[in-house]
Amino acid sequence: MTPRTGREPVAGTPGTRTPLLELDALRMEFGSRPVKVAVDGVSLTVYEGETLALVGESGCGKTTLTRLLLRLLEPTAGRVSFAGQDLAALSAAELRGVRREMQIVLQDPYSSMNPRLRITDIVAEPLVTHDPSARGRRGRARTRERVGELLDAVGLDPAIQDRYPHEFSGGQRQRISIARALALEPRLVVLDEPTSALDVSVQARILDLLADLQQRLGLTYVFVSHNLAVVRRVADRVAVMRGGQLVEVGAAAEVFSSPRHPYTRQLLDAVPVPDPRRARRPAGRTTAGDGAR
Repeated sequence: MTPRTGREPVAGTPGTRTPLLELDALRMEFGSRPVKVAVDGVSLTVYEGETLALVGESGCGKTTLTRLLLRLLEPTAGRVSFAGQDLAALSAAELRGVRREMQIVLQDPYSSMNPRLRITDIVAEPLVTHDPSARGRRGRARTRERVGELLDAVGLDPAIQDRYPHEFSGGQRQRISIARALALEPRLVVLDEPTSALDVSVQARILDLLADLQQRLGLTYVFVSHNLAVVRRVADRVAVMRGGQLVEVGAAAEVFSSPRHPYTRQLLDAVPVPDPRRARRPAGRTTAGDGAR
């Protein structure tokens, strides 16, 4: 797999691409006295085949928003549409069908796996849940073959199926989580801080894997992260959250080079500089003479 040194934008402008996920004035309140507003009037569109990064400091509402768009939480107000379908209007059976197309990869791969299950059962869980033909003696044989294909797709040896989660490194466990998310051939994958628990070298390999899978399978990603270096590498567009609200949405290149909102500039200015001898310029500003260098 060829390492990626930059992110090529998705072809076409937002007006010419197909919306896959649409959020309209989403609001989520918790508690009663006082009410805690976790998501406040968020409207956002995610287009087919793109990577939309959702960024912001801890507690800004990123995780709550992802739970709302997957309908793991019911919003206090607002609407979520997936492929033109209002998720709140779907019956339980209809929603079950849509869930095949919306999957999530969580931050900590170990805590998201049952340590008592073998890898084959962990990766096969979505198949067994959604497809009755995956059960029984014949179904188990076909499912085991499918699990082998999924493990191979994420760069793991299919022969590991009978081992347990504790036998693998963090990077390997995250690959297993990705394999599980791909089992039902989804259109949308929510990646909730998928590399934050990994060291830098492993992060790079997981990001390369995600990029390769997106290209081969035509996936759409919502990539949640507070690591702006990672976001710069993977995102087509960036949505910045603060206090439950979106304060800026735009093409990644524009947000990083010319942020419009003061909070976005603060986030970019807070990114550590690897070389302490190099002076930092505030994001979105230039100094006289820059163009002559």
